[in-house]
Amino acid sequence: MAQSNSSDGFLSQPKGFATKAIHVGQDAEQWNSMAVVPPISMSTTFKQSGPGQHAGFEYGRSGNPTRDVLERCLASLDNGRFGLTFSSGLGATTTIITMLQNGDHIVAGDDLYGGTNRLLRNVALKMGIEVDFVDLTNLQLVEQSIKPNTKLFWMETPTNPLLKVVDIRAVSEIAHKQPGIVVVVDNTFLSSYLQRPLDLGADVVMYSLTKYMNGHSDVIMGAMVTNDEAVFERLKFLQNAAGIVPSPFDCYLVNRSLKTLALRMERHKSNSLAIAKFLETHPKVERVLHPGLESHPQHALAKRQTYGHSGIMSFYIRGGLEESSNFLKALHVFTLAESLGGYESLAELPSVMTHASVPLKQRQELGITDGLVRLSVGLEDVDDLIADLKQALDKA
Repeated sequence: MAQSNSSDGFLSQPKGFATKAIHVGQDAEQWNSMAVVPPISMSTTFKQSGPGQHAGFEYGRSGNPTRDVLERCLASLDNGRFGLTFSSGLGATTTIITMLQNGDHIVAGDDLYGGTNRLLRNVALKMGIEVDFVDLTNLQLVEQSIKPNTKLFWMETPTNPLLKVVDIRAVSEIAHKQPGIVVVVDNTFLSSYLQRPLDLGADVVMYSLTKYMNGHSDVIMGAMVTNDEAVFERLKFLQNAAGIVPSPFDCYLVNRSLKTLALRMERHKSNSLAIAKFLETHPKVERVLHPGLESHPQHALAKRQTYGHSGIMSFYIRGGLEESSNFLKALHVFTLAESLGGYESLAELPSVMTHASVPLKQRQELGITDGLVRLSVGLEDVDDLIADLKQALDKA
């Protein structure tokens, strides 16, 4: 276990992360050209020396050299043995659900990305799979949620958009008391740089690579990493059988982006904390949700299991839809748009944007109100970002 960092209280990064991001899977010797930057292999098919005798690749859906490079690098960053990539984050989620069968049971966090909530409610349930949405920060509820037919735990931490922090180790230990339960952590909000769920007992870590791992808002892709060979083989079969695979060009772009992941995440981390502290002092802000703040209910847990917090945060503006709309429309440096994790700063209103598909009753129970604003703090100069927020709040 890494030691706490004396400067901010979070876990200190072990040496070597940036080196792995740059070098694992990138050996120039694997190419006849000795290219330092892995080339893009766009071929859909590969020559065989004899029937059924290929050099590791036979058809683009089943495997691709550019995709292979990315999957190896991704696995290393989570201290995993096996990596798989998919055409989107939801494609990765769909593949995991496809491992299950009629009558199986999923325990899911109650505060999830709207697309995941929609997939579980409107697709998994129709497949005859039971789903219970549970507050995974309450370990007593976690214990009570397990049924004889439970096969999957699905959690996000921090959660979307309320930034609740779930104790990955504790939940994994509870789930693994019953053999056959697979624990999946959607680690999109933090990336492998700021949190590594496999080290904390999870079986699978899942990403929307679209967000921080790519970080340039120009690729849609998902990924999963695991150390469990049996789970990997099941998922790899489904990746090929269902055909939910990314393009080689997109794999090249994400592989490129991983080289700056450590640098980017440090800037997201420092920018967002400065903004969170500013917002806590503003009279038009009711409450700020950021795990790096001492006011966050799971602040101590966040310091124990993460290496810091990313650029994602939420806050409640005083008032309702009118005030939040006025604020969002007045922004100049922040862009009013969905998604997150790019180099640019974004702002959105979950109740009518990313989480509009979540049933109203569930939104009300969780506190996803018309006054809840979610920010994705980018890499701009932090003083410019704070000035933009200040002038927009003045107009709210």
